[in-house]
Amino acid sequence: MHHSYEALDAAGGVSRRGLLAPLRERDFRLLWTGMCISLLGDGAFLVALAWQVYELADAPAAMGIVGIAMTVPTIVFLLVGGVASDRFDRRRIMVCADVARLAAAGTLAALALTGALELWHAVALVTVYGTGQAFFAPAFDGLVPEIVPREQLPQANALDQIVRPIAMRMAGPAAGGLLVGAAGAGAAFALDAASFAVSAAAVLAMRRPPRRPAGASRSVLGDLRDGWRFIRTRPWLWATFLSAAIAYLLFMGPVEVLLPYLVKEELHGSATDLGLVLAAGGLSSVLAAAVVGHVGLPRREITFIYVVWFLATLAVAGYGLAAAVWQLMLACALFNALETVGTIVWITAKQRRVPGAMLGRVSSLDWLISIGLLPLSFALTGPVSDAIGVRETLIAAGVLGAAVTIAGLLVPGVRAADERPGHERAPADAEPALT
Repeated sequence: MHHSYEALDAAGGVSRRGLLAPLRERDFRLLWTGMCISLLGDGAFLVALAWQVYELADAPAAMGIVGIAMTVPTIVFLLVGGVASDRFDRRRIMVCADVARLAAAGTLAALALTGALELWHAVALVTVYGTGQAFFAPAFDGLVPEIVPREQLPQANALDQIVRPIAMRMAGPAAGGLLVGAAGAGAAFALDAASFAVSAAAVLAMRRPPRRPAGASRSVLGDLRDGWRFIRTRPWLWATFLSAAIAYLLFMGPVEVLLPYLVKEELHGSATDLGLVLAAGGLSSVLAAAVVGHVGLPRREITFIYVVWFLATLAVAGYGLAAAVWQLMLACALFNALETVGTIVWITAKQRRVPGAMLGRVSSLDWLISIGLLPLSFALTGPVSDAIGVRETLIAAGVLGAAVTIAGLLVPGVRAADERPGHERAPADAEPALT
């Protein structure tokens, strides 16, 4: 497929044929359908896993061990997954990742349904599950620009951001809860395994991509060095990675850990109230993605990303200032809407500006930063909130995180990327120009 560059001269540089335009592409339609079903299974899996772990060991520490077992392999193997995505056929990598996660979820289902599941089984199997995610994510990010016309990338990314909150936060958990209640956690694990089978079948049904990534002509370390060299010569990449890493360290742990506490202990709310707060965020995320898919992107996309992420992070302080559940809902809606808008523009900017032969490594580093410091952020939240207070921790997290975010825009060369937006644009099959 040859990408069209004509629409890049239009305002926003996107096609105006509507949010659903990418679904006219057969390969993207298959990929998107498989992704939707797989995400539904993932949402059900997370509910079932938490329920099953607490049945096996009625202690938060057990759930913490399982969570670490799932996230650490993802962090460890992300860079390897990025290199693999740039060296080999991305579809095959995605199929292998789906098959690995199918095997892990299927084994969990069999053990749970037969009553043979033990905690160590869950720990071992979610390790395989997390490793599969490390290979699937960079390959997925790199494959989308190969099968979607360039001018339709914003709509494709908006569709992705619409599906994720619906599947992962709403429909998937709801289905998981119903299955666990009716037939036990094993049934939900089986649903997730089946969803990976559908995802793999959808990827296999795609036509051969127009460009196959270059074969393994160098070492993995050599490829990683090339990837780092590419990133460090582009301030809009490394400055965004650095500011995001510090901002996530500051606010992700406090939000995840202290928001439920704030609802229950400070505002004396119920689990339903917490659900309403989170649902407000999910709904606003879906609506924001739909709007971006319809209206397109701003011309100064890098500056826009920093500004909306600055405002999103500042909204975290609203949690600490809230005196009622409806105010928490408003803060959550603002955070998620702004975060989603910035994410869609960011993903599209990467896909347009990073050559296809380098996109897997860049995306893997992006994913690594997004989750790499989460364990430390979680670990620091408790002691900090004990020392200065829950509300004070949330306010400080939002203000300091916002300051760190906007500071990235002041790095020399970052705003210059908006002055010459075509400088790094290259066809998907172009080889990166390394220095």
